[in-house]
Amino acid sequence: MLSKAVILAAGRGTRMQALTDQVPKPMLEVGGRPLLARVVDTLRQAGLADLLIVTGYRAEQVESYFSGETGIAFRRQHVRDGTARAALLARDFVGPDDFLLTYGDILTEPAVYRALAERLPGGEAVLAVKYVDDPAPGAAVYTVGDRVTRILEKPPPGTSTTHWNSAGIYCFRPSLFEHLPAVPLSPRNEYELTDAIRLLLEA
Repeated sequence: MLSKAVILAAGRGTRMQALTDQVPKPMLEVGGRPLLARVVDTLRQAGLADLLIVTGYRAEQVESYFSGETGIAFRRQHVRDGTARAALLARDFVGPDDFLLTYGDILTEPAVYRALAERLPGGEAVLAVKYVDDPAPGAAVYTVGDRVTRILEKPPPGTSTTHWNSAGIYCFRPSLFEHLPAVPLSPRNEYELTDAIRLLLEA
């Protein structure tokens, strides 16, 4: 069973507009507690006790909230230039171990984390997906059976022939870090984690 998890929580959440002027998106409250606190709790319930949170926008709010908690480390993404660069900051934390990666604003159940971890021995990565009408706002995931064949970040609306959208929860082997430095700059002027997964597929 995995014991390490990386949580990407560096972004502002610009689509939230004024809600994130003073508070980073993962620290917005749901039911009186920050989203990120709920993510941390759920990971721990799934047996993932060694956590790294990648911070960026208003990093001090995240780091202050979790300061003093055992099993939580931080890395700051000083230049917020994409999720691939954010994930790369976890390289020394991960070391030779397999790990789970998720975002600080995605809520799920502990069973989802456990199910992904159980599937990892079958490949280099396991992706959670969700069914949507059009994956244009996210990442379109193409599959044959349960095997991923292609992933495309924010395809033009109406062009996808898949209904699977990346759910933003992954399990990786440390081989991911061989590909993260090679990720090209995307049309959105960011280094995308989805392109690292594409490079994994090509390899």
